[in-house]
Amino acid sequence: SREQPIFTTRAHVFQIDPSTKKNWVPASKQAVTVSYFYDSTRNSYRIISVDGAKVIINSTITPNMTFTKTSQKFGQWADSRANTVFGLGFSSEQQLTKFAEKFQEVKEAAKLARDRSQEKIETSSNHSQESGRETPSSTRASSINGTDDEKASHGGSADAHLKSENDKLKIALAQSSSNVKKWETELQTLRESNARLTSALQESAASVEHWKKQFSECKEENDQLRNKIEELEEQCNEINKEKERNAQLNRRLQELESELQDKELELEDLRKQGEIIPQLMTECESVSQKLQAAEKKNRDLEEKVRTLRTDVEENKQRQNSLKTELKNFLDILDGKIDELHDFRQGLSKLGVDN
Repeated sequence: SREQPIFTTRAHVFQIDPSTKKNWVPASKQAVTVSYFYDSTRNSYRIISVDGAKVIINSTITPNMTFTKTSQKFGQWADSRANTVFGLGFSSEQQLTKFAEKFQEVKEAAKLARDRSQEKIETSSNHSQESGRETPSSTRASSINGTDDEKASHGGSADAHLKSENDKLKIALAQSSSNVKKWETELQTLRESNARLTSALQESAASVEHWKKQFSECKEENDQLRNKIEELEEQCNEINKEKERNAQLNRRLQELESELQDKELELEDLRKQGEIIPQLMTECESVSQKLQAAEKKNRDLEEKVRTLRTDVEENKQRQNSLKTELKNFLDILDGKIDELHDFRQGLSKLGVDN
């Protein structure tokens, strides 16, 4: 092979993000081999790195390139032909220093090679011009002072020199044409790679927009579910308040039932007291001496009986009223319990659907 490695190291490879021109994008998942290559045929130097079957660095070193250390273990350089900036992350500062020193050395060698190439081209051009200028003068001098043999001798020497220079120029031109074709091929490859990267970037942007839209829809659905949960929590609060009211009504019902039992006991006492009246009347009939006192007492007792009867009637009416209220309350309570049962079934169904 005409290209031979002259220096090899290992580093993490990065390229600048083409969209932001600020962020670094990893070109390799792990540390890979990075080598300097020298092309003896073209007298050029390149930095090449391959990750598996993928070429991630193919940078030709030119004299105007500069390698910059941006930290103790990281360095970068810009490649205008590849239209990117390469970055290398090393495991130690010593490796970075060696790579930077080699970069400077290769850069100087590339500059020297360029200068030599320009000198050769200028020398060839000057020789061609001098040969072109000397041939007519020598011909003229020979035609004036020399013989025909001398003329033939000088003319043959000039033609041979011109032929030699033309052959050199043809070789240089052929090599230049070959280099141009190679660079055109590499340029086309870079353009195709750039087109693929652009397409991938557009697909990535479209994918990002799609995920943004999905995220927005999910967020909106989440907000709707939160609003629904808040509504259900409010309904649960209302149910709890209704349960509290039902508990208060139950306590009130128990109090009324207790009062009703007390009233029934009072009524029973009154009834027992009413049973004493016939006995008193019998005693009044048997005891004539105490008739007046008994009659007076009887009237008093009758008055009390009437009062008690009135109280009994009022108690009966009150009891009937309480029973009516209790029945109405039980009917209302049954309706509320049915509503709570239906509402609980609705909540259970909603939970299953979710």
